Amino acid sequence: MLDAIVKLLEKTDNISRSTYVWNAVSATMLAMQSPVILAVMNRTNGTRDAGIFSIAIAVANLMMYVGQYGIRRFQASDINEQFKFDEYHGMRILTCMVLVIASAGYCMFGFFARGYSVEKFTAIFMICMLKFVQAYSDVFHGNMQQKGRFDVAAKATAFRYTMEIIIFCLMLIATHKLVLSAVVCVLCSVVLMVLTSMNAARHYSDTLKPAFRKEAIKGLLIEGFPLFLSMFLNTYVGNAPKYAIDAYLTDDIQAIFSYIFMPAFVVQIVAQFIFNPVITAYARLWIDHRKESFDKFVGRLRKMCIAVLGLTVLGLAVAATIGIPVLSFVFGVDLSEYKRELCIIMLGGGMLAYATYFSTVIAIIRIQKSLIVCYGIVSAMALALSGVFVRNGGIQGAAWFYVLLMAILAFSLLVAMVIRIRQERRELLEK
Repeated sequence: MLDAIVKLLEKTDNISRSTYVWNAVSATMLAMQSPVILAVMNRTNGTRDAGIFSIAIAVANLMMYVGQYGIRRFQASDINEQFKFDEYHGMRILTCMVLVIASAGYCMFGFFARGYSVEKFTAIFMICMLKFVQAYSDVFHGNMQQKGRFDVAAKATAFRYTMEIIIFCLMLIATHKLVLSAVVCVLCSVVLMVLTSMNAARHYSDTLKPAFRKEAIKGLLIEGFPLFLSMFLNTYVGNAPKYAIDAYLTDDIQAIFSYIFMPAFVVQIVAQFIFNPVITAYARLWIDHRKESFDKFVGRLRKMCIAVLGLTVLGLAVAATIGIPVLSFVFGVDLSEYKRELCIIMLGGGMLAYATYFSTVIAIIRIQKSLIVCYGIVSAMALALSGVFVRNGGIQGAAWFYVLLMAILAFSLLVAMVIRIRQERRELLEK
């Protein structure tokens, strides 16, 4: 049975095409998890549980980056095997242990400092454990990608993400119990990980036994830290209004905010689909170091900025016309009084699209350290100002808080990008 599953995962006529298709399916299923489960949960359990699930996902996504520690891209590109798979595996076990401890610590803080109920404590912890499965299985997928079979990993994740949605929703419909549904989903996810990801991993490594060599762990900690910190802070900044709502408002308000926040999340997904295919072309123009190529590079930057502006205007138009009726239908709740807040959030979504684009360009022009500086500044502002906006302004305050953070983030990334581009221009003119 196990070998048959691996053969099914490996079966393809074209690895490149299979990788592209299944990676798209996997990304789509992952993106659909939260909105689909929220839509079902609001109908089966009401807005209170939907609000608990919303903050649970926000916390769990933060913890997932603790578990992954930004190593995946380095591992997948480690063609010469500077580190062996057993060392990556050992490192991942350690970071996932930190994930569990940090998740428990956050839940304990919520229980004693914010008055979490036992149900909310357990629900958040179990959703974090769902992301634990994602973080741990990622080390096996990184090895498959390194060996040229990313399609196998994409199929495994696509299947598991789909089953997680189905199992969670069916449990909600059958039991109306958030915690029980989460527990069952986590257990099933572990089983699916063993049957697919870990099972297939046997074919791409001599052993699945982890190694804990001090030098390797130290090296991986150093290599992964910049990307880990930038991704962790990026996730924190994007979810800062939700953390603030959890601290100062109610679970019902958290649910409402999550419903009207969903279109901004869609804008980010669309933006990534637009930006990712152009990375290689941009990189080739940048490293060419000729004025003609540089001018084309800058020209494409300007065109993409105009495209993002168009996307933002379109998003605002949709939000102002059919946004509220559509969201009310999808989530089964009357959101008619939140039209202004939706438009404000969509404006923030446009700022996020710019920030995503600028961070992509920053990676291309190789000034990644500026990402940590920019995200660090905005994260500090989020910590300092969250109470002022959310406690005093409610949902609308949270919406304006989101716009402010995204605008400052986009502007700071733009400044860093422009400084480096102007430096390159001067160097070319001096040749």
